[in-house]
Amino acid sequence: MKKVVLAYSGGLDTSCAIRWLKDQGYEVVCFMADLGQGLGQGEDFEAIEARGLAAGASKVYIKDLQDEFVEDFVLPALKANAVYEGKYLLATALGRPLIAKYLVQIAHKEKAQAVAHGCTGKGNDQVRLEVTAGILDPKLEIIAPVRVWEFKSREEEIEYARMYNIPIDVTKKRPYSIDRNIWGISIEAGVLENLEQEPPEDAYLITKSPTAQSTYPKYIEIYFEEGVPKKIDGRAYKLKRLIEHLNDIGGLHGVGRVDVVENRLVGIKSREIYEAPAATILHTAHRELESLVLDRELAHFKEIVALKYAELVYYGLWYSPLKLALDSFVNSTQKHVSGSIRLKLFKGNCLAVGRRSPHSLYKKELSTYGKEDKFDQKLAEGFIKIWGMPYKR
Repeated sequence: MKKVVLAYSGGLDTSCAIRWLKDQGYEVVCFMADLGQGLGQGEDFEAIEARGLAAGASKVYIKDLQDEFVEDFVLPALKANAVYEGKYLLATALGRPLIAKYLVQIAHKEKAQAVAHGCTGKGNDQVRLEVTAGILDPKLEIIAPVRVWEFKSREEEIEYARMYNIPIDVTKKRPYSIDRNIWGISIEAGVLENLEQEPPEDAYLITKSPTAQSTYPKYIEIYFEEGVPKKIDGRAYKLKRLIEHLNDIGGLHGVGRVDVVENRLVGIKSREIYEAPAATILHTAHRELESLVLDRELAHFKEIVALKYAELVYYGLWYSPLKLALDSFVNSTQKHVSGSIRLKLFKGNCLAVGRRSPHSLYKKELSTYGKEDKFDQKLAEGFIKIWGMPYKR
């Protein structure tokens, strides 16, 4: 019997996929990554493991990958200032290559011939998982049950699950499609498909409405060392805990909400809303610190790199040669990205209000208009003449 490793979420699609793959003649091994999705609400990993086994899996792997996720995937994207189309901080996109990496590793360990996932044919994640798996082991067969099976609706899947006594929870009405990890939450479908409708408050999970917040702002100071966030208000944190703490603080002040119509990889436009309090805070702070310590040409070129880096992540090309090469460039830019940024969190906004670094390129005696001014303004005339010379006819 051939063996397949399935990326398992515990939901309806992947629970049905276990039985469906068995019907196709496969032994099914499930794999679930804990990326900080915070299951809660009556569900836990033990219950999900039991559900997978009851659905017919021979084995269920559940791995806590939160530290690896934030250190090896989130942090490089933060250093690169990678934001897709200026708004999406790539939470889901960053998690997929890590999941695919372990799908391949477990397939090798289990001597499986295939890997599988529960993505639909119009989403981005199918591309990210399959391209990554193909890079890491091109010999593995890749199966996407939802793209090819006979079920045409959620109701048909529920009937199939009942027929084979697959334990699923169909009592909760979830009008949205949600993907969550420690770096952010992606929310789509339901009423959000009406582009004229403001997202209802029940769509958000971790951020409070900015209109409901206190009239008093919250000030925090974040310290970086060579591009890595190390401290909040003078207190040192490991990266995972630092992100969790900023999610709590930012969420209380409504920071990190995004409503965007974005260009999916498969060629369609999609309305998404995102919640990413910690990501928003850290990206704001990191960019502000770079603006203080990087020279103009490096800073401007790095903006070009950031755009391409974000596209590569979004397109599922984490392990591509170009992305790996860009990592080397980005890391070389972080040598002097050390210092503190003071931020003001207020009614959904995150603003830098203070900056400090031992590598600051800001010189008050050159910038000031006060009596401390040491800038020789007479030099400006010659500079302007030389600068404008190529454009005179």
